[in-house]
Formats: sequence, structure tokens, C-alpha cells
Amino acid sequence: MTTLHDPTIRSFASDNYSGVHPEVLAALAAANDGHQIAYGEDLYTERLQHVFARHFGDDAQAFPVFNGTGANVTGLQSMLPRWGAVVAASTAHINVDEGGAPEKVAGIKILNVPTDDGKLTPELVDREAWGWGDEHRAQPLVVSITQSTELGTLYTPDEIRALADHAHARGMRLHLDGARLSNAAAALDLPIRAFTLDAGVDVVSAGGTKNGALAAEAIVVLDPAASAGLPFLRKLNMQLSSKMRFVSAQLIALYEDDLYLRNARHANAMAARLRSAVEGGLADGSIVGVRFSQPTQANGVFAILPDGVADRLRESFRFYDWDASKNEVRWMCSFDTTESDVDAFVAELSRLTRG
Repeated sequence: MTTLHDPTIRSFASDNYSGVHPEVLAALAAANDGHQIAYGEDLYTERLQHVFARHFGDDAQAFPVFNGTGANVTGLQSMLPRWGAVVAASTAHINVDEGGAPEKVAGIKILNVPTDDGKLTPELVDREAWGWGDEHRAQPLVVSITQSTELGTLYTPDEIRALADHAHARGMRLHLDGARLSNAAAALDLPIRAFTLDAGVDVVSAGGTKNGALAAEAIVVLDPAASAGLPFLRKLNMQLSSKMRFVSAQLIALYEDDLYLRNARHANAMAARLRSAVEGGLADGSIVGVRFSQPTQANGVFAILPDGVADRLRESFRFYDWDASKNEVRWMCSFDTTESDVDAFVAELSRLTRG
């Protein structure tokens, strides 16, 4: 097939814009010959269980799915009765960016809490964790956090442990949306289990697509008592792959060795380079009027631009508004973002802010 796009065009809009890592493509090709049993009874999905056990503990159960929304919705649905509700940050992907899927598909009420940095605390959880036994209120039975958060910030293991203990003491469970789990592991320089299993998390949505895979995520159950019916719910929610070996092979390629870390470290480093270059420009006057709205802890940079700059900058580099009312934007770096991409972006930002 003829290539339809210009591969020289670069973007800072989303780590979903990047392609598939060559090692993941190679894993797909390696899994392609011959026949394997369908619907997850293949050797690759079996191998994935052992790979994820190294990261999430010996009792972890991995359920490969197609996308992050499917992982979150199906995983949360398995944790709740029909009358259950989820406490989440107001910026959480399940609250803002999943088209109402938790409510419409799973029938889950989201009890959202405003936060300054995208992170919940036990005190913030308690703003919505109340009303147990009140038949007029959806019952708050799960706390859901994101690591790294939608604002690019990170939870420490101690912060997650505090949330887990707080939730468990109230008869609630803790779910972790790990679409950028690898970026968190790289930034914290910790094994994944340090801020999942060892910190008291019950169920994880483990990401792959944003870190070099193609339609490959997984629901990982850390405490079997926290989740029920996943084999049935995955099918019910159209997340059961018939040719599951190709989903599992990608996750094996990422997580069996250190590709997940290499990719994430690079993406994080490019975000740090971007922020540092803009800070340097602000210091020497080559960039004017830009402010940062969040710390840069993983692979996202959040900034507030002077009036009109965002649209003109988007003529060269695509990125998204975060809060257009205050000119806040989000710049995301990927495993394939290069230093020259960052440098060209900063040079154009400099030209526009001084123009």
C-alpha cells in the first residue's frame, strides 16, 4: 500500500499520535505464522501471565483488551455491584474523556472531586465517600486514580498506600488507571509493583498503546477478591479479542525486558528537554509571556500561552488546548519524539512569542 501520510510531520498533541515501536512490530510478525487457539488460549497470552507476574506479583491475573477505555470500564465494572459508584478526580479520564462509557456501558456513577494537580488525597476522597446505606445515593465503593495523572503529575508509593488504606478501611477498593504506567515507573525509577501491588492497589488498567504498542492494553487483577466476572464482562463489553495472541505479543514485547522503560524514559526526557528549553528562553528573553501550569514529572508539559500564540503555533505543530478559557495547552512527548523535534518546536514558539 502507498503511504498516505507525511512521516516527517511531527506532533506534540498526544502520545497516541506516534507509530508502533519496531520491536513491537517485530513481535507481531513473530507471532503471525501458523495457527494458535483463539480467544486467549494461545501460548502468547499464557506467556503474558508470567511476564506480568514479575511486575505485579505472582497472583496477578492479566486480561488483554483493545484500548484504555475498555480496560477502565470493564475493570471497574468487575469491581462494583449495579448500585456502586467510583470516586475520581474531576480531571480523570473516566470522568472527562471516555464519552460517558462508564455511565452508559457499565452503569457506573462517577463521583468526581476537583483537584489542583489531578491527584486525590484521603481528605479529597471523603468529600464524596459518604452515604453508605442511603438508598437514595449511589454507593461509593471504588476509588480510581491515574498514574501518571491527566495533568502529568505523579503519585508517590506512600501517597497511593495512604489512599489504599483509607479506601480499604471504608470497605472500598482502589483502581489505578495506568495508561501511562510506564512513564510513572520511569520517572519514579521504581518497579511497577512498588506503586501498585505493594501500595495496596486492587485492580490496574495497564497501558501499552501510548508507549509504542498498537491497540494493546490489559486489565490486571491484583486482588482476586476485588474483581468478579471479568471473563464474561470482557466479552460483554466487546473487548475479547479472537486473535488475542497479537494483543499479548505486543505487551510481552514491551514488558518482558526493558522496552517499556526505554520508551518511557525517552518520552519523559523529551518533555524535560522541552520544559528546560522554554524555561531557558524565558530567562534570556528569547521566549516571552509563557507560564507553566503544572510541574513536568512525566511526558506531558502544561503551559499558558499569550493570546493568539497557540493557534499560530498549531500551524506548524499540532497540540491540544487544555483549558482554552485561560490559554492553557498540553504538549505531549512520545517514545519517538526527537531532540530536533523539541528544538524546532521551541524555536517556533520563540519566534511567535517575540513577534
